[in-house]
Amino acid sequence: MSIFARPHYRSEATQFIDQLKADKPELERAQREGRSLLWDKQIDRDFQAQAEAAEVPQRPYVYQTVSDHT
Repeated sequence: MSIFARPHYRSEATQFIDQLKADKPELERAQREGRSLLWDKQIDRDFQAQAEAAEVPQRPYVYQTVSDHT
């Protein structure tokens, strides 16, 4: 065993989270539902490829108007 091991130590943050999960057992399910709203999405690869192919290259200075003078 390591001299740094503290087998019975639990930080205040860990104790708080464990208590919160015990008080609100539906919390993890709600977190998963919230994550699925924003992050767990299926990507349409064909649409993504079309969008990338349709991109127009940006000019170096976007606010410069086109000038006939060279």
